[in-house]
Amino acid sequence: MKFLFLSSHAHYALDSEVTRVSGGAELQVALLASELSALGHEVVIVGGDTGQQNGRILKGVKTLVGGRFHTGGWLDTLTSLPVILGIISREKPDRVVVLGWTALLWILAMVRPMLGYKLVFVCGLDPEIDGSFGISHGWKGKLFEQGVALSDVRFAMSGHQLKLFEKLGLTASLYRNLILPRKMFLTSAKDVDLLWVGRCQHIKRPGMFLDLVESVPEARCEMICPMEDAELWAAVSKRAASLPNLTFHERVPYHKIQERFDRAHFLVSTSEAEGFPNVMIQAAQGAAGILSLELDPDGLIETFGAGFCSNGDMDLLVSRTRELIADHTTSLQMGRGAQGMIAEWLDNKKNTAAFVKGVQ
Repeated sequence: MKFLFLSSHAHYALDSEVTRVSGGAELQVALLASELSALGHEVVIVGGDTGQQNGRILKGVKTLVGGRFHTGGWLDTLTSLPVILGIISREKPDRVVVLGWTALLWILAMVRPMLGYKLVFVCGLDPEIDGSFGISHGWKGKLFEQGVALSDVRFAMSGHQLKLFEKLGLTASLYRNLILPRKMFLTSAKDVDLLWVGRCQHIKRPGMFLDLVESVPEARCEMICPMEDAELWAAVSKRAASLPNLTFHERVPYHKIQERFDRAHFLVSTSEAEGFPNVMIQAAQGAAGILSLELDPDGLIETFGAGFCSNGDMDLLVSRTRELIADHTTSLQMGRGAQGMIAEWLDNKKNTAAFVKGVQ
């Protein structure tokens, strides 16, 4: 079978020489693409044009440049469209796969009869399928929601998302996140108490992590926050520079990021909505516990004793954090619980097989 993925920056995660980074959704596309290639499938990733070389083969995956659709601007999207459709016409994939929201999903659904592929949608964030996207994202959101409904195959990344699809009257299969394989054994000393990793977006609420850092001055903290929303990032980086117990990084390359999780006692999540955050998986690989303000996907953090979720109570998160960073025995237990969570719940071969079965 031949797969074509449309993903802005997934090619970064396939190239160990690149220092640019992107988010967890793109990493998941890269992992799935390389797993499919290893199984003998032909795989293409069409990425946004950021000056990369066209046509490179990375980990068995062909990477092609699809124009500047990644900017989200309507003119860039329109000028990219004939490029993307031209690539699909030439490559003739059996399945075109999109992970996460884009108004292009609707267009891909409309042209599908002419180009002869099946359209596969993988849900990235819960709000994409809770019925609110058309309201919160205007006409682009409405087109996207129609594209989800018109897709031939849909995947949820959690049991909660399966229920959201069901409420919309849409069928979907379960596909769990993949794991970025470790390059080395876990040997790093735990010299960071609290770690926050995420693109600078309002939905991830980076300012709430800064509130936590300020409230727990005895904690050694680290923040990795690539710029996406320029105005928000300017405010976050300025405030971060004023906190003496915080080390701030704009970006860390994919092939170096795991070391940061390995060094942390806890990953902090302040997001108001996600699917299953890739950073939680990498934290678990690094035996870091998970302190979450809002999210406990499918109740796994609680089930495995992998950390603590305060269910939106910031004061509770602050008080529990202070207790935990003073008690490294409990933090180590939570780190082991997180490792147990991914050992039982996530398996690349099993989950890739589930994906292949679901798209047939």
